[in-house]
Amino acid sequence: MPTVRDRVVQTALRNVLEPIFEHEFAVHSYGFRPGRSCKDALGRVDELLKAGYTHVVDADIQGYFDTIPHAPLMTMIRQRVADGRVRELIQQFLEQDVMEDTARWTPEAGSPQGAVISPLLSNIYLDPLDHHMASQGIEMVRYADDLVLLCRDESHARHALETLRDWMDGAVLTLHPEKTRMVDYGAGEGFDFLGYHFKKCRGGHRHWASDKSMKALRAKLRAKTPRCCGQSLPAVIEELNQILRGWLGYYQHSRPFALISMDQFVRQRLRSILRKRRKRKGRARGADHQRWPNAHFHALGLYNLEHARAKILQSSLR
Repeated sequence: MPTVRDRVVQTALRNVLEPIFEHEFAVHSYGFRPGRSCKDALGRVDELLKAGYTHVVDADIQGYFDTIPHAPLMTMIRQRVADGRVRELIQQFLEQDVMEDTARWTPEAGSPQGAVISPLLSNIYLDPLDHHMASQGIEMVRYADDLVLLCRDESHARHALETLRDWMDGAVLTLHPEKTRMVDYGAGEGFDFLGYHFKKCRGGHRHWASDKSMKALRAKLRAKTPRCCGQSLPAVIEELNQILRGWLGYYQHSRPFALISMDQFVRQRLRSILRKRRKRKGRARGADHQRWPNAHFHALGLYNLEHARAKILQSSLR
């Protein structure tokens, strides 16, 4: 992780470099760009699926931030940045020593994750890919190193994947052999992108929080609700509410039964805490639901995902 002084300098560098490169970035690049967000990228994918793009190449660049080659990246920067002092600063940040435990080494590739300037450098290096795919008539939506190619038929999808592989080889990058795959979306196969799962169902095109996203939320909530928690229940609920509100702000299109299940999970964790405080063993059981009903937690101000989503939908209808 960079020091505070390095963060200040990197922020100043980003403020200088971003206007130079930003106006030339491709329209279908959404990651870490001013005025663009994950929701914009998700909206574009949804738009293309509804327009009849039934075959998807779900691509993953293996260890992208750790494998960006320094020499080609610096060549791209030199083409647009004349100030040698600025270029030297960027070079120093790329080659700064890394310490992990007692080991110390100088990286020969990659841009440090966690560095303020890394997202911009990653976009600069992949920008030629964006324009190359567009010139080939291939619809690509990219958010940093997370990207999908959307095609109208299988042959077009195979061509798009081969085009992507060829470009990656020339850029000294590698597609993950297991995570990169072709998806027949029109036949009911689904794919994940930016935490959402897209799938064509009987009722039409749908997307909801992916299983991986749900699992990550459960892990975060579990860490905040150990049975031997020393905080008061209102304090625990206040922390949980911050997590739940932020999560629903992004995943408001999740399926209702998934939200109901998550609400039940949260209440179960809280009942287990209360059960432990009564010196009872095991997780919350049937009688605990009568001892501490849902209304008990509602009175304490616990955020309810299901009810909050219903209010969001009512507001959008108005």
